[in-house]
Amino acid sequence: MVFFRSVSLLSRLRSRAVQQSNLSNSVRWLQMQSSSDLDLHSQLKELIPEQQERLKKIKTEYGKVQLGNITVDMVLGGMRGMTGLLWETSLLDPDEGIRFRGLSIPECQKLLPGAKPGGEPLPEGLFWLLLTGKVPSKEQVDALSKELRDRATVPDYVYKAIDALPVTAHPMTQFASGVMALQVQSEFQKAYDKGIPKAKYWEPTYEDSLNLIARVPIVASYVYRSPQMQELMRLYVTIHSDHEGGNVSAHTGHLVASALSDPYLSFAAALNGLAGPLHGLANQEVLLWIKSVVDECGENMTTEQLKDYVWKTLNSGKVVPGFGHGVLRKTDPRYTCQREFALKHLPNDPLFQLVSKLYEVVPPILTELGKVKNPWPNVDAHSGVLLNYYGLTEARYFTVLFGVSRSIGICSQLIWDRALGLPLERPKSVTMEWLENHCKKAASS
Repeated sequence: MVFFRSVSLLSRLRSRAVQQSNLSNSVRWLQMQSSSDLDLHSQLKELIPEQQERLKKIKTEYGKVQLGNITVDMVLGGMRGMTGLLWETSLLDPDEGIRFRGLSIPECQKLLPGAKPGGEPLPEGLFWLLLTGKVPSKEQVDALSKELRDRATVPDYVYKAIDALPVTAHPMTQFASGVMALQVQSEFQKAYDKGIPKAKYWEPTYEDSLNLIARVPIVASYVYRSPQMQELMRLYVTIHSDHEGGNVSAHTGHLVASALSDPYLSFAAALNGLAGPLHGLANQEVLLWIKSVVDECGENMTTEQLKDYVWKTLNSGKVVPGFGHGVLRKTDPRYTCQREFALKHLPNDPLFQLVSKLYEVVPPILTELGKVKNPWPNVDAHSGVLLNYYGLTEARYFTVLFGVSRSIGICSQLIWDRALGLPLERPKSVTMEWLENHCKKAASS
């Protein structure tokens, strides 16, 4: 709950912006826990040797097994469809959507402890699940929340680093600068400089990760002032925390960390990837586009008017933001759970009703175009409207909340990267000439 105690601090900090499946088979080592089990650090300490041996066995027995063929299209197309990363905390299925340690979003909503009965999961519980593969008890989550609160102290020089930027700086620039300033206190960097054995890399990484997760909500709150919207934020942080390892921010964090950069440097790099329009800024683009629809057509537009505006957007060479996904081939489950939240809490909101109408209008048009593999809405199609409803109207700030959420997934995997001793990432690159010559030789053989 440390995340939402930080959210409640927002009003006191000045603004720098423009003022049911079979769960036993879901995961090999997924377990339900009782309150008598060990604390998070001790559980990890027990789990890590087992998983180290598991990885060693996989390398020994299956190291030469091929995982598929690499085509020229994959090389030229941003490595899409290419299997090339180990990412333990989540797995994305094109049809089912994301699973956190084998659990779908609805399963997480059902099994993870909430702040109140029937409420959204506490993000601290999800962090426990991502790290251990086990569903924690409410007592364990409360203990972890207290630990994070105890760690949630941000030095004054972090605020001064943010203050040194122009007030017009994008919130993500301010946020990333604040995270970089936190790096001064990196426990991993101190331990590495002293010559810590490789087998113990995970321990200072764990310390840095928990400190980082505890402190980023406070840094984010310094960048912007927001109203109380705790239940929404529990849902928001949960569904934005992790999405497999191949997306820009997750992959960037993993790549930078593979050089033994500490969690602060790695997460700051991930934030810079998240700040791109094709990744984390997408929810900002969606809300701005939806508001442009209202500005031109009015709130009570007809379906035909909406169709015309969608075609106008597409014919101008632009995309309809919030639709399509690089991996998914169905409606994003993260969209679906946000829609259910809106139906429960804000069914009469005009912008939510417009989002619902877009769900009916856009997919058939994109299907008619025939150029997209997935015409269905993704997570970004909905999140901006929910944040806007609860008073967070500065769209440029949305990605900062995304970044706070993503700290949970990136840091969880980073701890396992260190525990498993994963190597420096260094893929081979080629030139167009190499591709042409290789393909000509292949054709002639």
